[in-house]
Amino acid sequence: INSLTAVNSTSGTSINFTGIPSGARRITVLFNGVSLSGSAYILVQVGSGSVVATGYVGYAFTQQNAGTPSVGSYTTGFAIITNSAASTVNGKLTLELITGSTYVASAALAGLNGASVNTFYGIGGNITLAGAMDRVRITTSNGTDTFDAGSINILYE
Repeated sequence: INSLTAVNSTSGTSINFTGIPSGARRITVLFNGVSLSGSAYILVQVGSGSVVATGYVGYAFTQQNAGTPSVGSYTTGFAIITNSAASTVNGKLTLELITGSTYVASAALAGLNGASVNTFYGIGGNITLAGAMDRVRITTSNGTDTFDAGSINILYE
């Protein structure tokens, strides 16, 4: 298992990790207390040569305590539906090469939405790239909310 350098997610609208070698079969995105300045959600996009912004088959689930879950499907990336500036995200999203240049995604993350509302985030889906995945971008769904807390890192195998 190889690790890139962790990046503080305390400013800007996107964080990019590049240089993932072509032989990597599993890429894990680690989130530690990550939050946004507004109500956008966190979007994980990947690429081969450049970041791909369409063609994802992504499903997201958010459950807060005993409340009604939020669910959605996304084609622009793998979404972590935070919906609140007070939300934090901890955990990992794993991308695994299944065949050719098709990757499957799964995630189980947790955090707080507000001061004390426990939240679970789940993700599943896939993406087919033009070649081997060599980059990961973590961004905001609206492109204007900024990261304001936490850190993010990438592991690859």
